[in-house]
Amino acid sequence: MRIKIRNFWYRVQESFWFLPAVMAGAAILLSFVTIAIDKVFLYREGAQHWWIYSGGPDGARTVLSVIAGSMITVAGVVFSITIVVLSLASSQFGPRLIRNFMNVRANQMVLGTFVSTFIYGVLVLRTVNATVEARFVPGLSVTITVVMSLLSLGVLIYYIHNVSESIQAQNIIARVRRDLDKAVDRIFPEELGHEEDLTRNSINRDYDIPTVCDHEVCQVKADHSGYLQAVDNDALMRIAVEENLLIHLGYHPGNFITRGSVLVTVWPGDKVDETLSEKINTIFIVGPERTLEQDVEFAISQLVEIAVRALSPGINDPITAITCIDWLGASLCQLANRKMLSSHRLDEQSRLRVICKPFVFEKMVDAAFNMIRQNSHSIAAVSIHLLETIATVAAQTPKKEDRAALLRHAAMVFHGCKERLSADDDREDLEKSYEAAIEILNGEPVRITLNPESDSQQQK
Repeated sequence: MRIKIRNFWYRVQESFWFLPAVMAGAAILLSFVTIAIDKVFLYREGAQHWWIYSGGPDGARTVLSVIAGSMITVAGVVFSITIVVLSLASSQFGPRLIRNFMNVRANQMVLGTFVSTFIYGVLVLRTVNATVEARFVPGLSVTITVVMSLLSLGVLIYYIHNVSESIQAQNIIARVRRDLDKAVDRIFPEELGHEEDLTRNSINRDYDIPTVCDHEVCQVKADHSGYLQAVDNDALMRIAVEENLLIHLGYHPGNFITRGSVLVTVWPGDKVDETLSEKINTIFIVGPERTLEQDVEFAISQLVEIAVRALSPGINDPITAITCIDWLGASLCQLANRKMLSSHRLDEQSRLRVICKPFVFEKMVDAAFNMIRQNSHSIAAVSIHLLETIATVAAQTPKKEDRAALLRHAAMVFHGCKERLSADDDREDLEKSYEAAIEILNGEPVRITLNPESDSQQQK
């Protein structure tokens, strides 16, 4: 239940309507409070206060009408500008980046300011009474409406400045990188606890995983299609302990699940019935799109998408691609020094209960470099920068298996690009960058004899 609430709250925060709706509700509440203050404490026949509106009901109606009308007009203009920016971002940087514009608090706050001022002004306007018997002019409320309109003018100026900055490539990339950093810190925290506590979440190499026959296993099928957004790990462990089960997950967050595919494999299978299958299905939150809640690769893929679009012939912007590579390298350096979660989860009695598909560093490297490498073979600057970034990441990667993944990508970048480059100087720079990367990865210098007429290379 906790993961469902968190997933719902995550989607609410990403929506464009949430903050404006909250601000509109606050404006409604404020209008009732200030009108009550006007009626009870401030409004008296003949009484005047220098700091509040002291005109008659006709003047108050005019002021409130003008402010309310102008605010809803400007709100429409702001909404139109926002739609234009979203369209530009979708075509230039990819449709998956629209959420990065929608969940910007500044844009939500701007729209909420104009809507709130409009609502507040309309609610105050309805209380102005010009009849002799029940004459009432809410001076404080009118004054607050004027102040809110002046603040809205400042917010409009800020919005124009913010929009002009938000469509710049470097700012978009930096925003995606911040989301990636948050996802890494959330899923792979630097501190998981003391070493004695970690033994409960890891498995000994000599631990005996049960070998079962086909008839002892039950496969629970997925009842929905979509992207796996999150898994309620606590609830899954609780079911495994209560029913004395061993559960093997077939997917991890970010994977696409097809209805009827094997969601989990359960041992012993004779304990699985329709009720338990439905309970297990509710643990997996499936939706129409990937999210950053438990999916680091999605944040990486957003940076990759910007880079790949920048490398397309229609845009041809290698500088943006190089910027994306820089930030991807920084994130991989961060991931290389984080403890990857174990695929084997134990209960309080150290019994194996859940086997899941873990996130591994090699997969992160593949997600970061594969598509960029495949689209940059003929662009010397990008390929050379890829090799330089691999060397930078390698210098901060302590694990041998992680360095092997970087070595594989360095070789693919070099071999894929060497025959596509026509200039000898570009080929020489590519060779030097590859040698430098190999030297860092292997810890020893490597000399390469490159024959432009042959696909073979010799390493000494």
